[in-house]
Amino acid sequence: MMKKSQAALEFIMTYGWAILVVLVAIGALAYFGVLSPDKFLPNKCTLQSGIACIDHKATATQLQIVVKNSLGYDVTIDAVKAQQCTALGSQGTLSNGGQATYTLTCTNSGSKYNGNVNVSFTNIESSIPHTNQGQVTTKIE
Repeated sequence: MMKKSQAALEFIMTYGWAILVVLVAIGALAYFGVLSPDKFLPNKCTLQSGIACIDHKATATQLQIVVKNSLGYDVTIDAVKAQQCTALGSQGTLSNGGQATYTLTCTNSGSKYNGNVNVSFTNIESSIPHTNQGQVTTKIE
């Protein structure tokens, strides 16, 4: 009876040490940033259909986005807002097929910017206001 329990205990201890070594290795990789999700997230800028985000760039003090109007009609840009940034007021007319660059003053910290972006516009033909919501995820340069 004693030999069976000793064999079982040795079996469990061997697997226990192996699991402990694997956990320590994963912990060390996470501590040194090898498993950091910031390195694996892609840069993206998405808005709802109609107003397309063509390009974007984030620095420690600014967020720049380039948008293109593909709604089929001219619009007046009423506001451009983003998280952690000062909103821009009226930005004039954006013609159908035209594009514009908007630079927002921000307080970005860390190595990534991840925030919601809202572009408020009014249809020139009908004078009805709309809000286009999206998201920007990018490295801070």
